Amino acid sequence: MLIRPCTPLDKNKIFNILQTTKAFSKIEIRVALEVFDDAFKLKNGEDYTLFCAVDGAGNIAGYICFGPIPMTDSSYDLYWIAVDLIYEKKGIGSELIHHAEAAIAQRGGQQIFIETSSTAPYEKARSFYIKHGYEIASILEDFYRMGDNKLTFVKRVSPGE
Repeated sequence: MLIRPCTPLDKNKIFNILQTTKAFSKIEIRVALEVFDDAFKLKNGEDYTLFCAVDGAGNIAGYICFGPIPMTDSSYDLYWIAVDLIYEKKGIGSELIHHAEAAIAQRGGQQIFIETSSTAPYEKARSFYIKHGYEIASILEDFYRMGDNKLTFVKRVSPGE
């Protein structure tokens, strides 16, 4: 699987991936696409970095989006990661997250934060983050709505990882 920078031409396929995973609400998909657009409009991509996993036939299997957290020296947010259902359980998500972690470390990043929901539909995502060495750093109760807490995961990285 080739990991390459996403281009504006990848937007429709990424939209399809976000939609068909059924993991994201309509609002979340809209925000993901706004971030995608902003990555190519704002500061030459300094705010957001997007990578696509592409198979041998050129099909996009998944994508990841991350960026530096404003007003921090070395902290990054991982905003989005999604894999096409056709490629699920084939290590694509792991390849993407490892690639992002290496890119962040190369840029001087020292810690990566991921925010997600505490609800059942996000259990698979939470397990994925834990499997990859992320730990829960904070829980904000009833953040998204009553009974839906915001969990913030963190992982420290260093060059050479």
